[in-house]
Amino acid sequence: MFEDTVLERAREGHQGIEGAPSISHEPTTSDERPEITTRAPAEERPVSKEPAPPATILPEATPQNRSFLRRRPVVSAIGAVLLAATLGGGYLYWDYTGHFESTDDAFIAARQSALAPKVSGYITSVPVTDNQHVAAGDVIARLDDRDYRVALAQAEAQVAAARASIENVDAQLDVQQAQIAANQAQVDQAQAALTFAQQQATRYQHLEQTGYGTVQNSEQYTSQLHQQQASLLSAQATLNLAQRQVESLKAQRKSAVANVAQAEAQRDQAKLNLSYTTVTAAQPGRVVNLSAAVGQFAQPGTNLTMFVPDQTWVTANFKEIQLDQMRPGEKVTLKIDAYPGRTINGHVESVQPGSGTAFSLLPAQNATGNYVKIVQRVPVKIVMDNPPTDVALGPGMSVVPTVRINAASSLLERLGKL
Repeated sequence: MFEDTVLERAREGHQGIEGAPSISHEPTTSDERPEITTRAPAEERPVSKEPAPPATILPEATPQNRSFLRRRPVVSAIGAVLLAATLGGGYLYWDYTGHFESTDDAFIAARQSALAPKVSGYITSVPVTDNQHVAAGDVIARLDDRDYRVALAQAEAQVAAARASIENVDAQLDVQQAQIAANQAQVDQAQAALTFAQQQATRYQHLEQTGYGTVQNSEQYTSQLHQQQASLLSAQATLNLAQRQVESLKAQRKSAVANVAQAEAQRDQAKLNLSYTTVTAAQPGRVVNLSAAVGQFAQPGTNLTMFVPDQTWVTANFKEIQLDQMRPGEKVTLKIDAYPGRTINGHVESVQPGSGTAFSLLPAQNATGNYVKIVQRVPVKIVMDNPPTDVALGPGMSVVPTVRINAASSLLERLGKL
């Protein structure tokens, strides 16, 4: 049937063209060949340049005009399945990604610092090498400490001399106290002698008045009375002087104590200067960009090496439109570009209260000139919960953090748990 239809359409096409040969398709036997007749060319006549109108072919009810679904049911079914899978996968992807926020503008950060000595001297040893990990208290470099040891010995000698001065003053105070006791005894003795002289003078004056004594004896004991009074005054003055000397010695002792404190301070400074000749690590970390060398003369503040502590974090510069649901404590998945096969877990530590440009050296002045609104970046501090110890992580390394802003499980995650 299909071949008959093709032959009919071919015959009609040939008949529609003037001068085309006519082909007969009558059945023939094996001995007879189909007679092919050709139409004689027409007489010469002007040929119109206008194209002949195309032959009009009426549609027929053929299998080619049937619907695609009926003609290709398997392909149609496969296409429908693929379309449904695409729509379902797209929804699952949209629902899953709506639970996270990510950025590629993130880097590892640390409070790296330069290690430098506080005193000058020649470097005698450098027991570390480049990129070496050190613990807290490990030696980074040593300086020649002989001058500082001599200064410490001198300061200790000054402390000993100041302490000896205090001991000398204390001894003088003890002697002075004994002297005060002796002077007090002399005062008591003079007081007793004065009392006896007063009694004698009174007695002999009475005898003189009654006529039983002589005037000479009366005058003699009166003179002794005056002498004893003078002796008492002299003893009291000596006692007062000894007591005043104690106050002077106490003042000298205070000065000696101050000298001891000054000498001890100088000794402590000498000890510090001696300790500064050994440059150590204050915390665990790595030695980076080591420049110290044996024999080099280091001035105070000379950069010997850079030091990167083990405590690192990630600074992720999220767009401000990504911070709506981001809060401290949310879980983060970190991908480090240097180690693509590793996944590090962390959490959001804090969000900086301000954009990065607000704290830059030259912040933008939006109040001047024409203003064009630009989405700002806000630094977010992310702390790693399980930082790897077998690889080196340092400032500036690129990281791609993904923050889970919605703790509820997505549809894809719920399907995965089934």
